[in-house]
Amino acid sequence: MKNNHLKKILTKMFDEAVSISHPANLMSKYIPDNQPSGKTIVIGAGKASAEMARAFEIAWKKKGYNDLNGIVITRYGHKRKCQNIKIIEASHPTPDKAGLNATSDIINLIKPLKQEDLLVVLISGGGSSLLVSPIKNISLDEKQDLTNELLRCGATISEINSVRKHLSNVKGGQLTSFAYPAKIITLAISDVPGDDFGVIASGPTYPDSTSNKDALDVLYKYNINCSENIYKILKSDNNETPKNNNKIFNNSKFNLIARPQNALLEAAKVAKDKNFNPLILSDSIEGESNDAGLVHSAIVKQVIKFGQPAKAPLCILSGGETTVTIKNNNGKGGRNTQFLLSLAIALGSVKNVYAIACDTDGIDGSETNAGAIIYPDTLERAYSKGMNPKEYLENNDAYTFFYKLGDIVKTGPTHTNVNDFRAILITE
Repeated sequence: MKNNHLKKILTKMFDEAVSISHPANLMSKYIPDNQPSGKTIVIGAGKASAEMARAFEIAWKKKGYNDLNGIVITRYGHKRKCQNIKIIEASHPTPDKAGLNATSDIINLIKPLKQEDLLVVLISGGGSSLLVSPIKNISLDEKQDLTNELLRCGATISEINSVRKHLSNVKGGQLTSFAYPAKIITLAISDVPGDDFGVIASGPTYPDSTSNKDALDVLYKYNINCSENIYKILKSDNNETPKNNNKIFNNSKFNLIARPQNALLEAAKVAKDKNFNPLILSDSIEGESNDAGLVHSAIVKQVIKFGQPAKAPLCILSGGETTVTIKNNNGKGGRNTQFLLSLAIALGSVKNVYAIACDTDGIDGSETNAGAIIYPDTLERAYSKGMNPKEYLENNDAYTFFYKLGDIVKTGPTHTNVNDFRAILITE
């Protein structure tokens, strides 16, 4: 009975964190006060972009405006119905030909834009793999292989995107050049630690602060196995991304419409309402999921033993984007289930702790679940089924672990994305 009650509190916090970040609740305030004199084109890419397009279209029409069309790319299974904006599905996290062709269509759509026209760009997490246009002499196959290597090595999203930007025609502010001199308004949902505008979907309309050297350093740091062709291109000075002083950004405005911190604050309201004192650690935690689990467990134990940094009943909240260095390609899971299993093992016999970790887009890694929940008896139930938690952790098979226990959280696509959500309840 207690497990069910606290499960409801945990899932309620996650639901509210997602709701406050949903495009339908955000878009109306970003509609221009006056309809542009020229054409209005809407483009976008990301796991939330289809819902963003739908919400923008509805808000646009409520304003009494017309003459709206565009193209938006989203992940397979995340499509939403729009009347005037074409929604195209493509692959995530590894780019595919559908994304390649859709990006080409977007470029051709915005090239004719003039100064009196308006381009609305809708971006969210996942846009980096969906908006794909490799620079000259780089094949889609090479991009796919490189992406897979980067995703397996444990690199941060900032590091991965610094490489992506310098092998693309559209990332790192370069999309802006195709629409110049039109007015550009970017509406972004942040899924990156620190809300770095240049990292969200690899910043297609934002000046790039990274260089070819930064991209090369990432490849060297993680000993990335990729073609010599890629190394050769990154060693050249001929393909640098546009910087802050470039004139193409003179008529471009970037708006952050949702971010992880807002999601955590909304969850904190739920915790307080349920008589748990909320403690937000950070909205931008990075590093290995296993290590994040260890750190969170240490904080939990400090609370239980010493009442520091706060006393129970307590709700510890955190967000960000951890990583998983893949050791077993046959394992099933994502960074949130990996975090939870690490946390459960580190907590051991602690009996008054309950936790949830989910990706706010509804998809943890490459599986169909958002995340999972741990209870005080998680390890005990696992052992009774003949399961060794440490083996599942080491094999990157956390999804299977929680699936066998019946503790998977499954929401389907949420149509938003402010990244990882973690909540830990410590009862008295």
